Amino acid sequence: MRARPSGRRGGVDDSAAGVVAILMTDVEPAVRLNAALEAQGVETVTVSPMDDVRGDLRRARPTVLVLTGALLDPANTALVRHLLWDNVAVIGFTDVTDPLMLERLRDVGYAETWPKPVVIDDVVDSIRRRLDRHRLAEATGLVGESAAVREVLVKVEQIAPVTSTVLIEGESGTGKELVARAVHRLSPRRGKPFIAVNVGALPETLLESELFGHEKGAFTGAAERRLGRFELADTGSLFLDEIGEIPPSTQVKLLRVLEEREVTRVGGGQAIPVDVRVVAATNRPLREHVEEGGFRADLFYRLNVLSVYLPPLRERREDIPLLVRRFVTEFSAMHDREFNGISGEALDLLVEYPWPGNVRELRNFVESMVVLAHGREIVADDIPRAIRDGGGRRLLPVHVGPMVQGSERAQGRELEFIVRSLVELKLQVEELRRRMDVEVPPSPAAWVGDGRPSAGAVASAPGAEVLSSKAYGMVRGIEPREQSPPATVITLGPGMTMAEIERAAILGALRDTRGNRRKASELLGIGERTLYRKLRDYEGEGGL
Repeated sequence: MRARPSGRRGGVDDSAAGVVAILMTDVEPAVRLNAALEAQGVETVTVSPMDDVRGDLRRARPTVLVLTGALLDPANTALVRHLLWDNVAVIGFTDVTDPLMLERLRDVGYAETWPKPVVIDDVVDSIRRRLDRHRLAEATGLVGESAAVREVLVKVEQIAPVTSTVLIEGESGTGKELVARAVHRLSPRRGKPFIAVNVGALPETLLESELFGHEKGAFTGAAERRLGRFELADTGSLFLDEIGEIPPSTQVKLLRVLEEREVTRVGGGQAIPVDVRVVAATNRPLREHVEEGGFRADLFYRLNVLSVYLPPLRERREDIPLLVRRFVTEFSAMHDREFNGISGEALDLLVEYPWPGNVRELRNFVESMVVLAHGREIVADDIPRAIRDGGGRRLLPVHVGPMVQGSERAQGRELEFIVRSLVELKLQVEELRRRMDVEVPPSPAAWVGDGRPSAGAVASAPGAEVLSSKAYGMVRGIEPREQSPPATVITLGPGMTMAEIERAAILGALRDTRGNRRKASELLGIGERTLYRKLRDYEGEGGL
């Protein structure tokens, strides 16, 4: 093992970037990869499959593991599944090129696969990017592999070194304070004060005193001088959460402080210079608040010099399994509880749930799972009904501002409730109509597998119904997004079991989408992981 040279990038010690372990299941590419990584200054450790692999990895504590061959060997697949709970990204070199087999490797837990012969330089570049993301994730606390999270991490690293104000927007529970602390931790102000204050939780009568301080006798009860949050954060960073709730009178004074970089205590007359970087956050679009007249435009532009948007968890569902594993590890250690994992069906339910409380809600739910399921695997029946049902349609993306007509004024929240109710009712009616309106071809002619009628137009079995995979999707409440070639048609005859109908529909959808599992799962209205498990079951029953 060779140590990686120490250094700093963006305020974070490069030595925290992590270790790359190489399991030498195929010696030649393993040797080349090890040499290339060491030439880049990456700390590596090579592990032989003939030794105590798990023990060696436990001591090395790698960030990335590379398997150079035998990816579907039972011992290796068990190792990969084990490392998932340690949040180790596993990369594999494979001779497999079949799309379904590659999907199976991803389902096992491989984060990335490279076909042989491998271009080592490309693999090294990919590993370096993963190490950089890991370094930023450890510094920020933001966990995820989605494009949205990667964008946030890159932006945080870009804006941290400067002193401009930052506005963080995102729903409650998305991690806005994590980003604010990361901006501070990665900046030259690290080691200086970081002061956080929720301005929405303070009454208007106390807010100015909290922010700017007060002199002795400034008001009833002011028995002594008190420093405000700006003075306490001098030379450091001040995080103003729920900035959209600040009252208009305080908005004017805050704008002056940001522009003049000095504060005047309540009841005082002396301007006190302060060197503070302000990071503000809001759980509603602040620009809309400006348009509604509830927030000053000049203060908005002063705060919105640099901006970061944190997407809700429902917009980055691919991060949910990673978050679940991270929280399970955390709470198992915290509560000294054994956790034997979560089934694929149960995890699919968590991925499909919209999580209105975002990461905070998911974190609290995982803690309850760890505590209540001591020593056994979580299965689908253990998931609460509210989550199994998918949360209904409670998260319609509707927001309406205030409406004024004469002297009457309807508030945005009232209109939002009315519009949500009307839209939800309309969606329920449309969904009911789609489920009843099953598409049936006009004649029971026999069809070949690609959706074209056979030359002989042989009649179907008596009493059979013909159902296209497109129609099956409509029965499930999924309406096709665009026009497409004629769909594969399956024949439903008397005596067919539900399992046979399901299998025919799945295979027909795969033919229609040319094997694209994601599109097929959308057409059928089932989860992608569920679809793959069914395909794997079909293989075990005698092939596709």
